[in-house]
Amino acid sequence: MTAPTPNPNPVNPEFYCPNCKKPIPNPLVCGDCGSLLCRDCGTPVERIDDLGIG
Repeated sequence: MTAPTPNPNPVNPEFYCPNCKKPIPNPLVCGDCGSLLCRDCGTPVERIDDLGIG
């Protein structure tokens, strides 16, 4: 059995914190509910694609 080949163009979704008003490249993941949170303030982040600003 062969190992899967890595994707040459990985998709790195960018997230945005509405409280800090800045992109969040590496959000925290809540262990209970799976929400993505800002590492600075703890606010749930949103996908930049969904906001129409990126």
